[in-house]
Amino acid sequence: MLNAYRLGASLYVPATHHDLLNIANGTRWPALRSVIFCTEDAVAETALETAIENLRKALAQMTTTCAMLRFIRARNPDILMQLLTLPGIEKINGFVFPKFDLSNADVYMNLLTDSKYLCMPTLETRDVFETAKLITLRNHLLGCHYQHRILALRIGGNDLLSLLGIRRPLDRTIYCTPLGHTIAQIVTVFKPFGFQITAPVFEHLNCSEILQEELSEDIAHGLCGKTAIHPNQIPMIEKSFRVIPTDLEAAHRILNDDRAVFQFNGSMCEVATHRIWAQHILERMTIDS
Repeated sequence: MLNAYRLGASLYVPATHHDLLNIANGTRWPALRSVIFCTEDAVAETALETAIENLRKALAQMTTTCAMLRFIRARNPDILMQLLTLPGIEKINGFVFPKFDLSNADVYMNLLTDSKYLCMPTLETRDVFETAKLITLRNHLLGCHYQHRILALRIGGNDLLSLLGIRRPLDRTIYCTPLGHTIAQIVTVFKPFGFQITAPVFEHLNCSEILQEELSEDIAHGLCGKTAIHPNQIPMIEKSFRVIPTDLEAAHRILNDDRAVFQFNGSMCEVATHRIWAQHILERMTIDS
């Protein structure tokens, strides 16, 4: 099973982009670990046919040896059905499902039945603000055995802020808005049941200090990567998700030490309570591989 930590900084690229093929083949931005070609919010309704045709042409020439993970954000289930018929679509690792909730979960997931594709549903509807509905969605995903196909859940930060009539301020992280509570709620509902979760976009391009602060919060919340909206954000995201040597050493000791509890680097290490954290630290090492 693909490790979600391999996503790193997932760059959103409109499917109308003029250099789609070079991006998909890893020659435009060689450091890019994962890309999401968008046919939803980043593409106007009038440009949708152009976006699909652009994808069709790129798929025909995409390499099959590129190490970068490639996903397409389907606009809706009908567009997903259309994408699945494109020649060369097997070169894509999977799909991002926007506006994912109980109303469309089965429709999306059933379209991938008997296929190799992974998916990343995006939580960005009003249901996200109601804990009971999140729990119902989680239980449905588990009960239908969809979890093995879900690489990670994505948090649609801008859509959720839009529902509140708010735009992210320039001078603070998303955790200082009402979505701070919402992100924590998503984490506590889904992560104990094995779902990985990625961090929402940081939409401002000239606020590197705030981005760095937000990345620290992303990691503290146990998120496994962050969506980028511009290639200039990629180095900072990638660097932030790299494991620091002291955490790696602590993780190895927790997983290999015979003692139930011990001190390392000024902190208590308790095997019973820190084992899962240690395992996630080793999984995060894929960001450096």
